[in-house]
Amino acid sequence: MKLMPTVFCLLLVVLALDAAGVDARGTPSSDQGSNNQWTSMFVFGDGFVDNGNIPQADTWRQWTYPYGSYLNSRGSATPVPTGRLSNYWIQSDFIARILGLHEAPPSYRLTPRLSCDSSGMTFAFGGAGVYEVPDKKVPTLATQVNAFARLLDAGVISRQQLRSSVALVSISGSDYMTGADVENAFLSSFDDIDSYIGNVTTEIAKNVGRLQRLGVRKVLVNNLHPIGCTPLRTSSNNYTACDLLANYAATVHNNNIEQLMGNKNNAHILDLYTAFTDIVNHAPGEGSERSDNFNRKLTPCCEASSELGYCGQVSPSGERLYELCKNPDKKFYWDETYPTTAGWEAVTEALEEPLREFLDRDYVP
Repeated sequence: MKLMPTVFCLLLVVLALDAAGVDARGTPSSDQGSNNQWTSMFVFGDGFVDNGNIPQADTWRQWTYPYGSYLNSRGSATPVPTGRLSNYWIQSDFIARILGLHEAPPSYRLTPRLSCDSSGMTFAFGGAGVYEVPDKKVPTLATQVNAFARLLDAGVISRQQLRSSVALVSISGSDYMTGADVENAFLSSFDDIDSYIGNVTTEIAKNVGRLQRLGVRKVLVNNLHPIGCTPLRTSSNNYTACDLLANYAATVHNNNIEQLMGNKNNAHILDLYTAFTDIVNHAPGEGSERSDNFNRKLTPCCEASSELGYCGQVSPSGERLYELCKNPDKKFYWDETYPTTAGWEAVTEALEEPLREFLDRDYVP
């Protein structure tokens, strides 16, 4: 599979955000006491935070085994795929727990129409970015914010709930893949990279600003993780080294985000780049303590048997066309792109202290 520099493919084809809703999940767990006033969350972005908006079908891996098949040292839980691109919980679930919720708020698609859970709502779709990818029909970040605005205008999301709400925005690199429907998408030089990434980050900042104008009090924004360290990019060298050019693109993206967000009150950058790097790509003798919990950190737990295959793929006769590691808790990456639950837990631990400090600060009108 030929990839252009600085990009990676997310082979997800999804339907529009207006799909019919079904049952929502329960309300927040009362045993996770919150030390702050932010008791509701609205989630936007991509597969790092999508907990069920991709339609349930046999063709989409996140709704089939081994996704949702949490394993740990105490044994195996009953496999329950929930549309998350991991073996169990994802980033938004761990951020939700910091707020005192049991898990991430219900997905837009799985929420009954004209209702909103007290914990909030998740609008994110796996594979989404700020630009459209025509052959994937993925709702953009702006489309997701539009859906949120419609529910707000209709009174489905109340202004009272909004006053105690936090928004989480995750854009993790889908705009840097082939097929993005924008000019100069096929990058051939560092100047192209700088210009195109500037467009992507400007759109992220615009949507953050819109969320704030709509009344969201606090906004959390992911910076870009070291995309050159994902197994999709490290497989070509037997998972031994990160792609430096792809990571360069991530640093350009992150520098832009820092400049654009620096003038915004009530917004906080979640530094995924540093948190990931300190676990999977740190210098000898450095990195986080959590790094020692993982082995072969650039290798996925669930690995396709062929170059064009994917985690969860089976043959017409039902034979597995992938290999699954014995203990996902010892792997940082679940598949070629997304972390395991243990990986997300380690990342969130690194993010938690500055995040709590941000949440405890007074809202600036």
